[in-house]
Amino acid sequence: MQTLGRVLIIAGSDSGGGAGVQADIKTVTALGGYAATAITAVTVQNTLGVTGVHPIPLEVIEAQARAVLSDIGADVIKTGMLGDAATVELVARLLDEWPIPAVVDPVMVAKGGASLLAAEAVAAVRERLIPRAALLTPNAPEAAALTGLDVETTDDLRRAGQALLAMGAKAVLMKGGHVAGERVVDLLMTPDGETAFEGERIDSRHTHGTGCTLASACATGLAQGLPLTAAVAGAWDYVHEAMLRAPGLGAGHGPLDHGWTLRGRI
Repeated sequence: MQTLGRVLIIAGSDSGGGAGVQADIKTVTALGGYAATAITAVTVQNTLGVTGVHPIPLEVIEAQARAVLSDIGADVIKTGMLGDAATVELVARLLDEWPIPAVVDPVMVAKGGASLLAAEAVAAVRERLIPRAALLTPNAPEAAALTGLDVETTDDLRRAGQALLAMGAKAVLMKGGHVAGERVVDLLMTPDGETAFEGERIDSRHTHGTGCTLASACATGLAQGLPLTAAVAGAWDYVHEAMLRAPGLGAGHGPLDHGWTLRGRI
């Protein structure tokens, strides 16, 4: 029997429902897990972009997380948009107090280009969160910002991944969607080696929230007790199918079909 898997999501809200906490909750639920949240910011956005970001007070973020952890508990903590250095520091303190495996998605920029992480917070992510990450899931621009390296090819992804492992991450999933080419290659890297996940690039503008979705899917698999490689493989397949089935909503970067696993069951 599959373990339920409790995932505490510490991230921002997306009013359009395609990314952020909304995508995270949909993903965890569609994969049979239990999602709880500590919301870090309320964003005003749709498929055309982000027009407002309203941070939640630090003490409220902390209170949400403590309320969940002290009662329901969590098997994995998944982080997304944290916004500023103070919030990064708060999450690091919570992870020290509750040594729960963390899937860290270092969200920096929205699909439409809006900044979701203050420049001074990048150093805090590097110094405080990366060493506490059971799995770090950067895309190429995020990996470049965190390492200071150029990340334009798959070999560049590999070099940046090695640098992130050296910074203390237990494992990194280097996402290759921003790397040019007809095929997309993601690299799961650990101190023991790497596993490549490769597929044809899907020609679609409906890719909003793919990073949030992939990280939450990984977190769900880990929370349900899957080994790392199996959790990432299952997450990769889930996101690939969700992209193929994207419902075509909105005039800009549209959402995925997070609920495809439930079609025909309800």
